Amino acid sequence: MTTGTTSEFTDPRPFYVRATEQAAALIKTVRPDQLEGPTPCAEFDVRGLLSHIVGGTRRIAVVGEGGDGLAVQPVAEGVEDDGWAAAYDEVRVRVLKAWESDERMAAPVRVPWGEVPGHAALSGYVMEIVTHTWDLAEALGHPHRLDPDLARFALGTARQVLPDSRPRDENTPFDTRRQAPEDAGVYEQLAAWLGRTPLSRT
Repeated sequence: MTTGTTSEFTDPRPFYVRATEQAAALIKTVRPDQLEGPTPCAEFDVRGLLSHIVGGTRRIAVVGEGGDGLAVQPVAEGVEDDGWAAAYDEVRVRVLKAWESDERMAAPVRVPWGEVPGHAALSGYVMEIVTHTWDLAEALGHPHRLDPDLARFALGTARQVLPDSRPRDENTPFDTRRQAPEDAGVYEQLAAWLGRTPLSRT
């Protein structure tokens, strides 16, 4: 696997590996009594968010494998309350293998927002998992420090692919940009760009 910056794009794979490691570590801290708690992603409680993370990662794996990811619903069913960490670890192994080849970075893939080169798709999925990890961290009271480099990469991607003002629809599952507070860190800046408000500020 090539890493670093190529002549055309920054390889998203090292960021995605780190982002999934960060998500996995956080998911391991979730207690069953926290599963019905709220998250900044308003349509999900903690259980729903975990289902979306696991199911969405399965979709990303299918895309990386060359399959029709759009046929995969981004939800995980049948996971016991104490089984989310294992479910995510299983699908994380699959998704990292699916995206490990250099050829996948240049090959076109079909994702909900259109047909794009693999590197662009995976950059978008870095943005997604990093954002949902922040959602989960907010819900759990930030038991772990989150990696700011991942948020910087995700924010750069968000600024490239999502305009300041856009409608929320099935292809753009983020709300209209909010103004980040002056004292916002990079994760809160990312959250604001994607229309989220920290639970502590609601």
